[in-house]
Amino acid sequence: MRELVKMICTECGEENYHTDKNKKNTPGRLELKKYCPRERKHTVHREKR
Repeated sequence: MRELVKMICTECGEENYHTDKNKKNTPGRLELKKYCPRERKHTVHREKR
């Protein structure tokens, strides 16, 4: 039931993180605030489709 997803920074568009999620509990796009090394600050990272 768990699926691997890539996380993309909403400001620079770079793929910085890989994580997994439970598709049954969170059917929509996952959004997390993570550190972006290119921007050098915490930004919103959204799941790539």
